[in-house]
Amino acid sequence: MGGGSGIITTMTNLFILAGILLFIAIAVALFSGKFENINGEKAQYQYRRKNFFLTRAEHECYDAFVEAVGAEYRIFAQVHLPTLVDHTIRGQDWRAALAHINRKSVDFVLCDKAYLSPKLAIELDDKSHERPDRQERDREVERILREAGVPLLRLENHGNFNPSELAQQIKETLNPK
Repeated sequence: MGGGSGIITTMTNLFILAGILLFIAIAVALFSGKFENINGEKAQYQYRRKNFFLTRAEHECYDAFVEAVGAEYRIFAQVHLPTLVDHTIRGQDWRAALAHINRKSVDFVLCDKAYLSPKLAIELDDKSHERPDRQERDREVERILREAGVPLLRLENHGNFNPSELAQQIKETLNPK
């Protein structure tokens, strides 16, 4: 008679385990966007146009760049790293490499006018760059750009940007002694 009790306990444990696995599968599906609402329909998120593409400081810096090097370079703002560096390197998982850089960007990129070849990445550092998580992100972006052969110029945001000083900093970064 004791053997039947063991089978029931095993069956009960299997049902509990199946219930837990089903709960986990549903939770994963809900959080991954598979089921967006009760009806099983994909949610349609709402968006609106931003009033400004750049922050005030970024805009002021952009204007100074245009004055400083606009005749020599094209200046692009808010450039994501996958646009700037190639992640499809032989011998590595390109999907993981893309995922690693996918949400990272730099504030500006200077490109030559003839081929739009990236020549210099620029980061405008504000107070957010003092946070430990941001410093870790900054070190990783610096490493990625260095390994990819893209020079990086870091500028501290002091509220005003002198075009001639920017031109000098760009020249020194592109042509180190």
